[in-house]
Amino acid sequence: MTGEKTLGSEILEQFLDALWLESGLSPNTLSAYRSDLAAFETWLKKKGLDLKSAGRADLLGYLAATVRQGLSPRSSARRLSTLRRFYRYLLREGVIRDDPSTDVRSPSLGRPLPKAITEASVEKLLATPADTTLGRRDRAMLETMYASGLRVSELVTLSLNELDLTTGLVRVTGKGGRERIVPLGDEAAGRIRDYLDRARPELLGEQMSSAVFLTRRGKPMTRQAFWQLIKRYAALAGVDAELSPHSLRHAFATHLLNHGADLRSVQMLLGHADLSTTQIYTHVARARLQSLHSSHHPRG
Repeated sequence: MTGEKTLGSEILEQFLDALWLESGLSPNTLSAYRSDLAAFETWLKKKGLDLKSAGRADLLGYLAATVRQGLSPRSSARRLSTLRRFYRYLLREGVIRDDPSTDVRSPSLGRPLPKAITEASVEKLLATPADTTLGRRDRAMLETMYASGLRVSELVTLSLNELDLTTGLVRVTGKGGRERIVPLGDEAAGRIRDYLDRARPELLGEQMSSAVFLTRRGKPMTRQAFWQLIKRYAALAGVDAELSPHSLRHAFATHLLNHGADLRSVQMLLGHADLSTTQIYTHVARARLQSLHSSHHPRG
């Protein structure tokens, strides 16, 4: 009969009514849920299935089809979220015995990379700190991050016993407790040495600390404070790009690659996964990494 609802449509409307009653969702949000479920229902009908009979393989097939059609990972993840909520509702109401969305993983959204800043912009940023106690500290920190690609957490927790300025190397403990050896380059090593000789003793005063980079109160630098430093120096340098500590890490990798470094070596320098022990660096790659850095880094 014209206008008669199918069983799938009835279940869909019951679900939307429950959402409205239980969560008080807005009409726009309810409309988005309806649209997502209607699209899935239409796809299922072409295969002779309905919302109630769909299995895990059907959900996976549908999500794969949406990606092939150009749906973004974020939109695909949203549709999966809708399906999960719908099938949890059906399970709760006793309409189905097994939830087909269980163990269906959301597509990886990844983290968008910051816009790469130019070498000229980096040069302007690095030249901005004044020749003062705090300026020497800030210049050393900026140079170190750009020269080594350290994460901001690795930079601010750097300790004196992890520095070897004679060889121009720094030992870093990264994510998962993994250690790696990273070359600093002559410019960064020189700036650190200048800071340690002429600025750090003044910041430290009568206190005791093994942290390399200190605040004006003699305490270890924090991530938040360093973030604010970068923003301030970017404004002073007239760098229009939205800068963050990660921007310098990204610039480190981008500029190395632009100068001909191979991707695998850059991944090693960044400390990405699958580099599990310091032994890899000390016995195999130390000379290779130092050569790579001096050959390809703009300030190597």
